[in-house]
Amino acid sequence: MAWWFYLVLSLAGIVWIGLRDGTVSLRLFFAPGGFLAPQGWWFDLFLGLACGASLLAAWAAASRWLPLARRLEGQMGTLLGRLEPAEVVGLAVVSSLGEELFFRGALQGSIGWLWATVLFALIHHGPGPAFRLWTLFAAIAGGLFGGLFLWRGNLLAPVVAHFLVNAVNLHRIARRGPSTRGAGEAP
Repeated sequence: MAWWFYLVLSLAGIVWIGLRDGTVSLRLFFAPGGFLAPQGWWFDLFLGLACGASLLAAWAAASRWLPLARRLEGQMGTLLGRLEPAEVVGLAVVSSLGEELFFRGALQGSIGWLWATVLFALIHHGPGPAFRLWTLFAAIAGGLFGGLFLWRGNLLAPVVAHFLVNAVNLHRIARRGPSTRGAGEAP
């Protein structure tokens, strides 16, 4: 999706949160109690990195053992084309911030963890069976991101985890380019 979509998603999330809560503060991104509080921002940063690394490990196993995962990577590479490193980072930043502000900050706070997770998964779809795997992975990731938000009460850990997953996967997939097929796939 284009960067402007994530900008609109971010703005919609901020407006929704502001209308619902009457304010949008930095507490949306940082644990209450201050910067140096026990289990403060550094703990959320660690949780986000750990969750993102776990999801990346799960995807690495899937792409090693499931031909459908390799097919999905090939199709995503074709859709994305080649991306420069700055484009990968930029897209990972806007997508993680936009989706987390909207789905965790706004939606989850209004309709609950389950429905926010389901809707998050449903926007991650595409044509054919390979994209069903992407939807399933998004459901698992969205559930974890939502769980982090419920537990910690702020968006730092979910945004960090989401950014890490998107940045690493976008870099890996876009680096392969449009015509690369998964290992062991027939043309």
